[in-house]
Amino acid sequence: MPDIIAIGEALVEIMRPGRDMPLDRPGAFVGPYPSGAPAIFASAAARLGASTGFIGVVGADDFGQCLRRRLEEDGLDLSHLRTDPARTTACAFVAYFSGGDRRFIFHLAHAAAGGLSPDDVPASYLQGARFLHIMGSALAVSPSSREACYKAARLAKAAGARVSFDPNLRPELLGLEQVRSVCAPILELADVVLPSGAEARMLVAAGPNQAELSDEEAARRLAQELTGRVVALKQGERGSTIITGEQEFQVPSFPVTEVDPTGAGDCYDAAFVVGLLRGWPLPRAARFANAVGALAVSKQGPMEGAPTLAEALALAGL
Repeated sequence: MPDIIAIGEALVEIMRPGRDMPLDRPGAFVGPYPSGAPAIFASAAARLGASTGFIGVVGADDFGQCLRRRLEEDGLDLSHLRTDPARTTACAFVAYFSGGDRRFIFHLAHAAAGGLSPDDVPASYLQGARFLHIMGSALAVSPSSREACYKAARLAKAAGARVSFDPNLRPELLGLEQVRSVCAPILELADVVLPSGAEARMLVAAGPNQAELSDEEAARRLAQELTGRVVALKQGERGSTIITGEQEFQVPSFPVTEVDPTGAGDCYDAAFVVGLLRGWPLPRAARFANAVGALAVSKQGPMEGAPTLAEALALAGL
């Protein structure tokens, strides 16, 4: 059985080829590129040499075949990537803007990815896994996908695996007022939490001074909620800050030329989990993850920049 299992949406991205090309006007697109935050994570973990499996659903169409072929090439176990002949494969149209913003149009909830259900999560598959990775986007896709993730997390913990959780909050998919209630069942079980920027503040319990919390203060609260929890706060060009109940330190980023930022955080997650799986100290795992996240933005396409283990170690100087 795989050491790492990811669960959630697999989709293709069809994107504008340049900046400042809005989606409300006719124009060129490039793609399809294999994508979906949990699928990007799984692809990156496998490329870094970890035994990795994926639980999800695609359609019986060319986009589904595109995804399946790419994940197979990366070495994933796809024995629980189901094909649904009644639904088309999920997709997203993406535009990038000079200010750093991105605009998405998703076909998810009524696509194959939205059909993920608890029936797709057999207890036997999680036996022997050492990590289960869950994304907030998979909790937002559909109620059945959310319940599948909840079931997987309970089974993983019961089997002795650790749970890693990236909130990966998508206002386009889930209203911000629902974030805490939807994420709470996973947060109660998560050993590793990997928020980006302000996501940590969205996750901590509301209070009178909630708006005054910094990202780091919110991450500290998350770390204190569960003994032994590690919080890796992703901060883009500032690198990342690692916080536990006993220690806190910042790890600088690696300067690269950004081509496509999509998937960088997912690749960081994969590298951090792989580092923990290898038993590395937290500073080494974080430096490795920063290097992988940096390399991930260097090519067009969400999965295209995910490096091999040798490439990541070389940039990290490990």
